[in-house]
Amino acid sequence: MSNGKTPTRHNKPFKLSIITQFYPPDYAATGQLIEELAIQLGQLGLPVQVFTGQPSYAFQKKSAPAIEHSGQVVVKRSRATRIWSKRIRGKALNGLLFCVRSGLYLLKTGSRGDVLLVTSAPPFLPVLGYLVNKVFGLPYVCLLYDLYPDVAVELNVISRHHWLVRLWDALNCRIWQQAQQVIVLSPSMKDRVVAKCPEITDKITVIHNWADPNWIVPIAKHQNWFAKAFNLVDSFTVLYSGNMGHCHDVETILEAVKLLQQEPVQFVFIGNGAKNQLFQAQAKQLGLSNCQFLPYQNKQNLPYSLTACDLSLVSVSPGMEGLVAPSKLYAALAAARPVAVICEQHSYLRAIVAEAQCGEGFCNGDAAGLAAFILRLAADTQLVQQMGLAGRRYLQGNFTPDLIAKQYSDLLCDAVLNDLDPSCSGNVGQVKRESFPIRKET
Repeated sequence: MSNGKTPTRHNKPFKLSIITQFYPPDYAATGQLIEELAIQLGQLGLPVQVFTGQPSYAFQKKSAPAIEHSGQVVVKRSRATRIWSKRIRGKALNGLLFCVRSGLYLLKTGSRGDVLLVTSAPPFLPVLGYLVNKVFGLPYVCLLYDLYPDVAVELNVISRHHWLVRLWDALNCRIWQQAQQVIVLSPSMKDRVVAKCPEITDKITVIHNWADPNWIVPIAKHQNWFAKAFNLVDSFTVLYSGNMGHCHDVETILEAVKLLQQEPVQFVFIGNGAKNQLFQAQAKQLGLSNCQFLPYQNKQNLPYSLTACDLSLVSVSPGMEGLVAPSKLYAALAAARPVAVICEQHSYLRAIVAEAQCGEGFCNGDAAGLAAFILRLAADTQLVQQMGLAGRRYLQGNFTPDLIAKQYSDLLCDAVLNDLDPSCSGNVGQVKRESFPIRKET
């Protein structure tokens, strides 16, 4: 695919099947990214068929069309699977039901395509790729958004020594070994996978998430209707947009909010998640008037909500490095706003921010450092603009939809050709990223 040709099998474009539980109109970031990827691959000439579930994050929309067509992309949805969706057990049960329905869907020859891209949403979905490969010989590629059971272990949901964890780890290794390729979202995630299953090192490809700089463009706050609507124009605004879940360090952010409650700084939190209600309750109890909470925004509002700030926050809880990869970083870069990342010292997030020169990184718990950085930016509008534009330039050179789709296309083509002739392995996919690419401005 490096030569720009459409991937083919038997002189015809090969068909890609994608299985993922979440897809728009869901707000889930994984679903939104898969939609953008499918559209980009379709524009490269690759027929794509997506099988997904009914909305579970977008609660105002309880259903979506069973079949949708958009160019080269066909989306098929299962019946509703929402059972106690907001509870952990309900989510797990919904995931299992979706896996069963996906399995029934893949029994149909026309649904399988030539290669299967199976996501880790829900976490046990890659099992389907393994089973379909064993039964029908279909090559599959695993796309890991989060690393389970490690996330559950770090959150103390289950003991590291529990038999279920050992079984899950063994099953993961078997699935990864059988896969044509395993895609992870960061170098640290690759390190985690290699530590569990070193024999698949050569199969693992790091492909980052992305954001579209043609859709999310810099908008001055005084020209931004969203900033005007929520009184964000005249104060220095710090934005956290997205999921506030167990994997995200909101505790450090809360401490920074407390430290800056007497300063002309406004914090805005857009989204939801397991820690959202607790955060709001604590803010109310402490009488913090310098923060406001807004629900998830419709996708068409994102170019305005993401640019209604002067600084964006990205955070990962201690112990979660390499287990999750926050997609909100890339949208913040596209918005041309500085970024403060709260994470462990060795995080790849720090490496990106340092290379792009678009912000700073802070250790978990360093609320004082974060607060000082916010005050520094609030006093220096030129530095805010300089960091924001540097981040946007870096994204444009490395993490745009067309660049990332090309990497996926090369890898998937490699998977198909290697399935036909194992000796082809490595001759097609020429852009396998071991870490984020570095491109200097000239």
